[in-house]
Amino acid sequence: MNAVELKDILSYRFLSALRYAPDGSRAAFVVSEANEEENSYEARLWLYEKGALKQLTDLGKERSFVWLDSQRILFPAARSAKEKKRAEAGDAFSSWYVLDLRGGEALPFFTLPFAAGQLKVLDENTFAVSGSVDKRRPDLWQADEKEREAAKKEREEDKDYEVFDELPYWFNGQGVINGSRDRLFVVTKEPFSVKPLTELPEDLQGSCLLGGELFYAVQRRAVKQPLKGFTLRAYDWRSGETRTVLENEEISFHGLEAVNGELWLFGTEGNRFGLNENAWVYRVDPHSGALSVLREEEYSMYGSVGSDCRLGGGRQAAENGGSLLHLTTREGDCVLHRLSADGSDAPVFTRPGSIDCFDASGDEALLVALYDMRLQELYRLDLASGELTRLSDFNSKALEDKYVAQPRPLSVRSGGTEIGGWVLLPKDYDPAKRYPAVFDIHGGPKTVYGPVFVHEMQLWAGMGYFVFFCNPTGSDGRDNAFMDIRGKYGTVDYENLMDFADAVLEAYPQIDPARVCETGGSYGGFMTNWIIGHTDRFCCAASQRSISNWLSFSGISDIGFYFAPDQNAANIYDSPAKLWERSPLAYAANVRTPTLFIHSDEDYRCPQDQGLQMLAALMERGVEARMCLFHGENHELSRSGKPKHRIRRLTEITNWFEKHAR
Repeated sequence: MNAVELKDILSYRFLSALRYAPDGSRAAFVVSEANEEENSYEARLWLYEKGALKQLTDLGKERSFVWLDSQRILFPAARSAKEKKRAEAGDAFSSWYVLDLRGGEALPFFTLPFAAGQLKVLDENTFAVSGSVDKRRPDLWQADEKEREAAKKEREEDKDYEVFDELPYWFNGQGVINGSRDRLFVVTKEPFSVKPLTELPEDLQGSCLLGGELFYAVQRRAVKQPLKGFTLRAYDWRSGETRTVLENEEISFHGLEAVNGELWLFGTEGNRFGLNENAWVYRVDPHSGALSVLREEEYSMYGSVGSDCRLGGGRQAAENGGSLLHLTTREGDCVLHRLSADGSDAPVFTRPGSIDCFDASGDEALLVALYDMRLQELYRLDLASGELTRLSDFNSKALEDKYVAQPRPLSVRSGGTEIGGWVLLPKDYDPAKRYPAVFDIHGGPKTVYGPVFVHEMQLWAGMGYFVFFCNPTGSDGRDNAFMDIRGKYGTVDYENLMDFADAVLEAYPQIDPARVCETGGSYGGFMTNWIIGHTDRFCCAASQRSISNWLSFSGISDIGFYFAPDQNAANIYDSPAKLWERSPLAYAANVRTPTLFIHSDEDYRCPQDQGLQMLAALMERGVEARMCLFHGENHELSRSGKPKHRIRRLTEITNWFEKHAR
């Protein structure tokens, strides 16, 4: 049996955007894969119908779609030479094509004069479309060709300048967003027209369809983006009338769903557990706007199980039988639950692993899931019997004759609670031998690791390393109280992690304690920086997209102005000493551990200065250190970065481990 190799990830296929047709007779989804030569990803539409799978498109650029009706699919693409030229020139537009499943090629449907986001079908001739616009040129989308050319020339002349007068001024994965607003439009195909529903400085938060009306939430943006408050409106596209349903200043809006003729709103006041508090579910009277609590939810209603083997998202909740099916993270698994109109929430399917997205129709659901230490595949779930059937075989060849380490559960009592985790055994494990190991810490902190396939972990196990990982205090998968580590970073979570490491070494004496490596990204990068300043127990460390200084993070990160004060129960004005006390950089003089830093220059979540400050502190004191900075990548480097960059990142980390643990 062969080991998983570093470049195997280039052969993996990733499933996303799964949706049933309106009549439930078929479903479509997106399949993506790496193109190493082009250093990019290709994406194609696939169809599931009557138990069979069929590829629908082959240009490799079809990353999203909506059902126009049960026979026709709409998808955005730049297919013609003119469209490709416009796209290369940076013109803001969105061309949509229609594909009839009864036969024929995809045909042009319409072209929108702005960069479109989500599209909702109101009827076959009317559509609600979100789009990004610049508040400094709010009407550019309706300008003629001459005006658009003038604006393009102006942008070219100003390309060396940026003006910041808002918070946040940039955002991870989007670049500079200063002045950018998500606006909602109603588009009529014939005769073609575009009508804005939202007015600047409003920013669209979310929308859903209910009873012939489009309900949408907006938030007024000023200099500083507010964390709470929204206005809910309803638009009747037949009459053209808009009405205000609700204005609220206390709730942070998370989403809307139409369920059994009712409007359900997801949000939180954050008064008990801060920004990471799990959303409650509210009923909204669609006429009076009266708000009532349906469920005081203590768990997340989405999936947060970490893996580097996904690309693209998908549906996390769907109406079904008068109730709401939804994903939820429990311990290390993402499972399916049902929220009923009486406020009760019950498990539907709780197989260990991760449902990454799903959709439901009648008595069945389709799942894109990571099960049985496989890569993503498509599954059919019988909602009545609970019977699960695997429908696809996209990734079997990628792991054929490969050693896939099976996670062995291990838990430890730490800080007054039970901390769960897993251990992967090295390939060709011999209990009479001694082995190096890797301790991998997840990001978030409000995410989890679980018993799913993670490429980097399987690579290291295949190379002869033990790999272990856990979910310390602050992780998702349990209630709000367990998640809440505000003001406690580097305390109980650090204790949990060290206790878990001790438990692993006790349970597996084959691990050489002098050859244990440690790594983590984002929150895991923060913890890596913290760990090396508080213990010398690890032979080396790899700190990825990290936080080292809460003071500078507060002013540079896209979320810094609110995340840093919330998570530390301190701010730069009233309690800077407390922020510094929780900063790994404050303990850099204690570091003796050889440390590699990985950052990206377009990471606006944990910017490169955070790694550079730690790097400089270590090098100044003679500690072996190295940094690899990736150009053109952001916070998602390890999960959706360019294929060659992902390979280089993992090569850097693996070589660092090999240098210090062998």
